[in-house]
Amino acid sequence: MSKNISISDEVYERLKREKGDRSFSELIEDTLETRNRLTEVHGTGILDAETYEAVKADIRELSQGTTRRLEDEDL
Repeated sequence: MSKNISISDEVYERLKREKGDRSFSELIEDTLETRNRLTEVHGTGILDAETYEAVKADIRELSQGTTRRLEDEDL
């Protein structure tokens, strides 16, 4: 599944230079793996504030879904 995100032209150009022959998803995934925390990526200008908040909300929602499924399995 893919998702669309909006980034500024400046951030797009920076990502484009960094990615080389990788996809944008691979670049972001690699960056997240080496940084370990979304907040560390946010501070580097890769994600703008709006995208950062949207990703945080998605993570929170997915985590709640996982917790609910685990609780349902315990019953």
